[in-house]
Amino acid sequence: MFHINAEAIESVNQLSEMWGKLVADVNGAVTDDEGLAVRWADAKFAFYNALVVTAPVETEEQLRRLLLRSSEFMDGRAQPGCVWLFDDLVSPNLRAEVGSLARESGLISSFTCWGMAGDLITQDEPSHPLLRFERVTSAQHLDAYASLNARAYGLSEEDAMSTFRGSRLWREEIFAFVAYEGSNPVACAGACVVDGRLFLVLVATEAERRRLGFGEAVTRKALYEASQSTGTKRVCLQATADGKPVYERIGLRSTSSLQLFSRHSV
Repeated sequence: MFHINAEAIESVNQLSEMWGKLVADVNGAVTDDEGLAVRWADAKFAFYNALVVTAPVETEEQLRRLLLRSSEFMDGRAQPGCVWLFDDLVSPNLRAEVGSLARESGLISSFTCWGMAGDLITQDEPSHPLLRFERVTSAQHLDAYASLNARAYGLSEEDAMSTFRGSRLWREEIFAFVAYEGSNPVACAGACVVDGRLFLVLVATEAERRRLGFGEAVTRKALYEASQSTGTKRVCLQATADGKPVYERIGLRSTSSLQLFSRHSV
């Protein structure tokens, strides 16, 4: 058995638990099956359709079976999604083969993320001279939050809004905030308590308003309010390449890397 970084395990557990909350909120499938956490709402907003590898992969045959199981599962669903595979869960001597074995199973790499974590330091309430922050409590807030994420990832706004509408989780449990520049929603971030930590989830900034500190400001606001209300200091998240420098400025650091694979047809 190869060694797995404890912080990588933390990242795996945080992801699977947070996505369990998101998918349960829309009455999707939340099950665990032989090292594969099924978090699948079959929603048109593809981020709500995920398979998360949760157990170590030690042999090539084990990796091959896992990828094929994931591919066959996704092939049988109405809506696309991804399998999330943490590099640290794969034996070091197999990591170079993941891409080729994934392609053999009908999967392609969508993008790479980084698990990040850290402990919040005491700070004043965050602000930005161009922004005001509103916590997500209404249907209008939900639509704004969903639309910002859809545009950030090139997905359908209507599909995202239809997935978020009516959510109890986003309005009551997640400390979710939308940042407005005047009357325009320009950035959003949410923090949710998961197993004694704050999980930062679905952060987005309007493309033409990036590099103005908007994403960092609303992220700090969500974390500040969540920490003040719950006393929780430890933060976990999965970051894209664009988001990673923002979180590093907040004081978080990379603990793991992971790849997202989708079906060829997606």
